[in-house]
Amino acid sequence: MGMQDVWEAEGQQVTVDFLLPTGIYLRLDVSRNDTISTIKKMLWRNAQSEPLYGALGDPDAYVFTCINITAEREDLEDEQRRLGEVRPFLPILRLVAREGDRVEKLINAQISLLLGKGMHEFEAQKNHEVNEFRTKMRTFCEERAQERQRLPWHEWMEYSFPCDLEPCPTMSHSGKLRNIKKIFVNVKFEASEESFMLQVEPQDVPGTLIGKALRKKATVFRPSSKEKPEDYTLQIHGRWEFVYGKYPLCQFKYIFSSLHGGQTPFLIMVHRSTISKYQEDQSCLSNQVSKGRSSSKPPPLPLKKQNTSSLRSIQEPFYIQLLQGSRVNADEGMKLVVQAGLFHGSEVLCKVVTSSEVNVCSEPVWDQKLVFDINVGDLPRMTRLCFALYAVVATTKKPRSTKKKSKRADCPLAWVNTMVFDYKDQLKTGEASLSTWPSVPDDKGDLLNPMGTVEKNPNIDSTACLFIRFPIIRPHPLCYPPLDKISGLEINGEKAAATKEEHSKLKVIMDNKNYTEIFEDEKELLWKMRGEVRERYPDSLSKLLLVTKWNKHEDVAQIVSLLRNWPDLPAIHALELLDYCFPDPHVRSFTIRCLRKLRDDELFQYLLQLVQVLKYESYLDCDLARFLLERALSNKRIGHFLFWHLRSEMHVSSVSLRFGLILEAYCRGSIYHMKSLVKQNEALNKMKALNDFVKSGSQKASRAQTTEDMKLCIKQDAYMEALSDLLSPLKPSIILSEICADRCKFMDSKMKPLWLMYKNKWMQSDTVGLIFKNGDDLRQDMLTLQMIQLMDVLWKKEGLNLRMVPYGCLSTGNKTGLIEVVKNSDTIANIQRNNSNSAATAAFNKDALLNWLKSKNPGDKLDEAIEEFTLSCAGYCVATYVLGIGDRHSDNIMIRETGQLFHIDFGHFLGNFKTKFGINRERVPFILTYDFVHVIQEGKTSNSEKFERFRDCCEQAYKILCRNGILFVNLFALMRAAGLPELSSSKDIQYLKDSLALGKSEEEALKNFKVKFNEALRESWKTKVNWMMHSFAKDNR
Repeated sequence: MGMQDVWEAEGQQVTVDFLLPTGIYLRLDVSRNDTISTIKKMLWRNAQSEPLYGALGDPDAYVFTCINITAEREDLEDEQRRLGEVRPFLPILRLVAREGDRVEKLINAQISLLLGKGMHEFEAQKNHEVNEFRTKMRTFCEERAQERQRLPWHEWMEYSFPCDLEPCPTMSHSGKLRNIKKIFVNVKFEASEESFMLQVEPQDVPGTLIGKALRKKATVFRPSSKEKPEDYTLQIHGRWEFVYGKYPLCQFKYIFSSLHGGQTPFLIMVHRSTISKYQEDQSCLSNQVSKGRSSSKPPPLPLKKQNTSSLRSIQEPFYIQLLQGSRVNADEGMKLVVQAGLFHGSEVLCKVVTSSEVNVCSEPVWDQKLVFDINVGDLPRMTRLCFALYAVVATTKKPRSTKKKSKRADCPLAWVNTMVFDYKDQLKTGEASLSTWPSVPDDKGDLLNPMGTVEKNPNIDSTACLFIRFPIIRPHPLCYPPLDKISGLEINGEKAAATKEEHSKLKVIMDNKNYTEIFEDEKELLWKMRGEVRERYPDSLSKLLLVTKWNKHEDVAQIVSLLRNWPDLPAIHALELLDYCFPDPHVRSFTIRCLRKLRDDELFQYLLQLVQVLKYESYLDCDLARFLLERALSNKRIGHFLFWHLRSEMHVSSVSLRFGLILEAYCRGSIYHMKSLVKQNEALNKMKALNDFVKSGSQKASRAQTTEDMKLCIKQDAYMEALSDLLSPLKPSIILSEICADRCKFMDSKMKPLWLMYKNKWMQSDTVGLIFKNGDDLRQDMLTLQMIQLMDVLWKKEGLNLRMVPYGCLSTGNKTGLIEVVKNSDTIANIQRNNSNSAATAAFNKDALLNWLKSKNPGDKLDEAIEEFTLSCAGYCVATYVLGIGDRHSDNIMIRETGQLFHIDFGHFLGNFKTKFGINRERVPFILTYDFVHVIQEGKTSNSEKFERFRDCCEQAYKILCRNGILFVNLFALMRAAGLPELSSSKDIQYLKDSLALGKSEEEALKNFKVKFNEALRESWKTKVNWMMHSFAKDNR
């Protein structure tokens, strides 16, 4: 029977001969339906017992080749194909090492799969800026990868396994651990079964523990040579996380939380040779890439001499020609108008101009010159030309009154922005087609959208388009003058003589933290005393930049020259300068210079915002993108979250090009990490398929039946394989080794989130739970939890540990993401229901919570649990008050068996509340419930000492947040770029300024807080009634 008949036959199994590059030959039975990827995994398992297995290395470094039906040699690049589809002429598969071109193909395929966007889409842009950015970033990232591979092993660990630390090294802020003098740690050597219990002090560093372990080993095993402590490191058992460096042991989060939970930390002694082996394994793929590429760099182009001096001297008004539109869709009987404005950040540079009105049709023609009241020589480098297309109700010709037309009757259709200078600093010339973005009518009534993207809408077929022509003002290209040319124009306005009165007026302006608007006379004073601002109030740079006249090139020269000697700002103030109001390139590079001083843990804390403000950048190649890539490639944890923050918005067409290019660059600089991300991405795709299956199943079958079907679905090979052996996207040091199908379920809410349980194959008792959500936007939850985590860090730095539970939450795609399951916890509502006979009385059963805590914490442990409850209750009361988190009830407040209380589901914040009549904004009162007070007072009504301590914790926590108010306001302001419905206007930010009492003294702030606290105490019965109503409604649904 010929081979082709074998492929036609029904039999499943085929015997195939495999030739390995190590000279080994294996014969195995495989199924016709197996994919090439499955066959490769099987081959690797079988090759383990063969000689020279160690020389093979990474499976991805090889590709199968076979002779196909047409008798040609074929590389089986696409490993998702099945053997029966490939139909080799002979049942022989040869494994060959990928080289140059083959490696490049594999990596391009993996990046495309990971981004959900083919690399060919970038090439198809035929855009010089895109091509140049790709080339530069690729070189930049691959060089970083090569530098990383040359690092000594202990420095390479800082990249691969950054330490996970508490904010400060003392145990004193943690009541329960305050008196601990000794800690016990369980230590075992890798590849040995025995472990030792060793005793150390909390302030000892990892080196001390390693030394003790080696001495213990020497007495037990008597090794032939003396081993050195510096050749070892400590790994946390069952995790990709290590304990090393100069930090005290108690500062490592793992050890700190083990001690808090009364468990013994379990560490493994790992020899440096193991780490070096990891490092070599990770470098083999990148080395093959660089081998294939190093020779093909094009020579740099010779630099042209640009004639730039003339731009400044052009005292002619800037104008453009508005030609026509296409695919315009509006009601007949209306007229079409285009409005155009020149902006620098949020500031309009000159009067907005409006075109003539033309009749509605799909291809309206204006062919009109629009002249702006600003000279070409005065255009700032980052000038944006913003257009709005709108329709007006045609009116009978009346002489136009000079009064402003009421914009109410206008019907906004579309907007689009473009830069006046290109990415090479040249003033644009010639025709441009601008595909627009649909307008969303907002309450501000502004038609132009300078905050919006400068990208054209890529969905060309479905959107209106405007055609314009930039003028050719001079026969040669006009470039924006470089920095040295600008500062040559500088007029010495640095130190102006100022009166005493002016000095005190300046101080008043500078001290006002809650500023909304700066008045004209104040602007003049600020500008006059700009040298003084630099000397005495450098942190207020943003105020000075907001009063700069960017449409006067002399003033721009002044500010640029001041910036050259401006002292570096602390990050808390520098962050504000990334907002879209400050687009000037000198300002942005100064800002990044300040942010370079951030430690990795601080940068990690602000990463969400830094990714969002990439949307404000005007060009692809910018200091911010380079800075983020540089830091991501020197710390894998930052790299992991940078990847997901970018990847989760790849469906947004205004950013998919920019984010896609940054992701491509990151992957090329971290090929080994990319493989782990590909695995996570596959798992998320399977979770989505499973969730769709559950959603459709639950409409037809009972809950029990659907749950059973879901478990059967997970148990299929394809699901088991995709959902096991990956790193958790929520925390990449956690290994999700094996999914326990029988412990998985789905939840009741509308989107049927999946509840997935994993067991750790090294420690069977240790389980990890994830909630997969598809259909809910998790970005607001993610932001709220980031803020709660930041509060926790600030409190701990001041010695206040309020036992917060900022659980993991990550948006991974369009309305898709993961939430960490907090183990051994339940909602207040469930505890009250299970402790009472009827729903109506559940919320009134004041002892339910206390009884539950008693049942979980017998004997002496109850005091500890009440302490945990009191501290965490204080922390969450203050956090929800400050962030204006609404819609709180007993279903979204949970409690752990240890006593820690925590909130979940942050659908509304900054005072946006659900009411029967839609959303209503009100001040969130401070929320205290009678039941919580009952637990804090240990069930005794007169226990005022405990309650006063709780009140004191709340006040302390609030004071610390007020001191850091600017940081919260700046982080929220930057998040406006995310386009969250409840965080879009300055009103939303004002809510935060008020709740953090910005601009008030600490005494005033505290006085106001005490009033709120006492109100809450008086109202605690009301809260109880509201919760009862909620619980009652829920049970009767």
